[in-house]
Amino acid sequence: MNFTKGLTSAALLAALTTAGIGGMAYAQEDTIKVGILHSLSGTMAISETTLKDAMLMLIEQQNEKGGLLGKQLEAVVVDPASDWPLFAEKARELIEGDNVAAVFGCWTSVSRKSVLPVFEELDNILFYPVQYEGEESQRNVFYTGAAPNQQAIPAVDYLMENDGVERWVLAGTDYVYPRTTNKILEAYLKDHGVAEEDIMINYTPFGFSDWQTIVSDIKNFGSEGKKTAVVSTINGDANVPFYKELANQGISASDIPVVAFSVGEEELAGLDTAPLVGHLAAWNYFQSVDTDANYDFIDAWHAFTGDDARVTNDPMEAHYIGFNMWVKAVEKAGTTDPDAVIDALIGVSVPNLSGGYSAMMPNHHITKPVLIGEIQDDGQFDIVYETPGLVAGDAWSDFLPDSKNLIADWRAPMSCGNFNVETGKCGGMAE
Repeated sequence: MNFTKGLTSAALLAALTTAGIGGMAYAQEDTIKVGILHSLSGTMAISETTLKDAMLMLIEQQNEKGGLLGKQLEAVVVDPASDWPLFAEKARELIEGDNVAAVFGCWTSVSRKSVLPVFEELDNILFYPVQYEGEESQRNVFYTGAAPNQQAIPAVDYLMENDGVERWVLAGTDYVYPRTTNKILEAYLKDHGVAEEDIMINYTPFGFSDWQTIVSDIKNFGSEGKKTAVVSTINGDANVPFYKELANQGISASDIPVVAFSVGEEELAGLDTAPLVGHLAAWNYFQSVDTDANYDFIDAWHAFTGDDARVTNDPMEAHYIGFNMWVKAVEKAGTTDPDAVIDALIGVSVPNLSGGYSAMMPNHHITKPVLIGEIQDDGQFDIVYETPGLVAGDAWSDFLPDSKNLIADWRAPMSCGNFNVETGKCGGMAE
């Protein structure tokens, strides 16, 4: 085997310069490589760049503890540039060229869908840290972000019960996560007696900026005497002009509250938040969580970045959980071999930042608390609601006819991501 395959020139130089009298120290023999697959440019850079930085911090911290299996960890960072097909290319580069033991990455579901065949073909591991639409459980993927029952459904319940919302605007970016999530929410709302004419659905492209007409339509939709709310699955930098236009048209949280699933502290850092006070976000973590573990994490983040103004957010915590789960599973398996680690990950439990523990379940989703936060004028969130306990992520929605009979369990003997309890078969929908 050619040991130089996949090494960058810098890495190869490092390997050469560390050679001793007894022979050459090969880089891939001396370190365990960890792939970081996040957009550092393009429309999603506003959200993903900080996740790259968070992973670098976690890897540095682990190395300070002595590394893993007696070796230091080495981060391999690539930039798929918010280009969905490029995610697959970069994933292949990390696995085949750089020989990474696992990959932490993706944000949008379209990027995750792009890389799924690569991880399956090359039998590697992806930790996916962002809320998503569910309707998936793949053997090589561990979903540390929220499934719909850990974010979208509780957010709608909160607005119904606390604000008496009767009319609903489902506004999203035009790709798989918003469309599938809104399909679930539409079915859920109708199951709860909401009429079709009281549901408005709108999709816009990535990077959309001309919100005047759409916000005007939302304003008109909310002016018919029924309490109205916006459920936002708008992703990336399109959120900045969206919230600005809400303020321009005088829409306050008391008029038409917005609950967002992709707006956290990082996204608010680019906004004048004064007009947005009172609007909501649903996550499983906020920087304002009052626990010692969270304060330690924030202190470490500020020390690592050298910037006390840098915020933390939910997907960062998901990487914190996922990374620590991977470390624990590797130690449990005694190897970084993906097959052994995949089996070892099920049942692993590690601390989260909200004061409890999150566990990896047989469906490759984790247990998490659900929090609703209200935007404050300093760009932070006041936590106004928290589930009484942890919520287990549901890979398949109970509210869609094609998936309500499906479960996922990657333990033997089932080892299936879509087992139909009605037909007793793995692989799919009822015939």
